Amino acid sequence: MGLNLTISPKGQITLPADLRKRLGLEAGDTVIAEERNGELVLKPSAVLEVEIYSEEDIARWDKEDRLDDQTRQKIVEKLESKS
Repeated sequence: MGLNLTISPKGQITLPADLRKRLGLEAGDTVIAEERNGELVLKPSAVLEVEIYSEEDIARWDKEDRLDDQTRQKIVEKLESKS
């Protein structure tokens, strides 16, 4: 389905309400704009909140970790082998 959208002097376009509704887009949501073979492709994006942990948080979690050293080492080795 092709839609003709007009670009404003500020470079903005308005997505029709029925398209926004079908895609679950609301005011403030973000989309990804890509160029593919000379075409402009817009697709919904996901914004994920990232939490930054302090060294104190990590040290506390490590202290609270109830795994014995052998079990912890097996887990670390398994994780490292997957990367």
